Amino acid sequence: MARDLQVDLYWSFRSPYSYLALPRVEALARERGVRWNVRIVYPLAVRYPEHFGRQHPLARPYFFADSARVAEYLGMPFRRPVPDPIVQDPRTLAIAADQPYIRRLTHLGIEADRRGRALPFIVQASRLLWDGSVDGWDRGDHLAQAARRAGLDLDDMERAIAADPSIHESAVEANQRDQLAAGHWGVPLFVFDGEAFFGQDRFDLLVWRLAQRGLVPAA
Repeated sequence: MARDLQVDLYWSFRSPYSYLALPRVEALARERGVRWNVRIVYPLAVRYPEHFGRQHPLARPYFFADSARVAEYLGMPFRRPVPDPIVQDPRTLAIAADQPYIRRLTHLGIEADRRGRALPFIVQASRLLWDGSVDGWDRGDHLAQAARRAGLDLDDMERAIAADPSIHESAVEANQRDQLAAGHWGVPLFVFDGEAFFGQDRFDLLVWRLAQRGLVPAA
């Protein structure tokens, strides 16, 4: 009999690679019984804003080109979010002190997890952000519809957050501490039995390790 396999998924709403990994995450849950513990964290732009001042000038163009290429390879619709969840100067790459978009999304992810719907919520919200079908994801009822598709009520979630946002911020901070303790700082990060697998391009290695521990064979 296969083990009850659980994987911690450290995940950020601004990461294109986190979005691009989600169909495979969903498939392992749906088809092979893997349980995902979704651990929402802030993107590097919030946790380590100094990162953007240190990176090589070629890093950002390559990142944009590669994420689009991976999406094409996977057959996934892809465009960077409009607006960007991070408020950042496009020329200097300086990160603004106030980050209303990513804070809202991250706290909603924590609230979805508190309601047992974290994976459905990040799937629906990330499609809204990254699949290119919507401009102004933050306006109108786009987020409300995404939450509804995930089995959640956006207004109710936001009331719960407004009642005591420190609960959600503390949960994010705990996730970020645990992420570092697991051995990495980036996303998507998959942690199974204390072993960390960083990046969507390590997903096959994760599946290989899970198979060694009793993962149900693919149909």
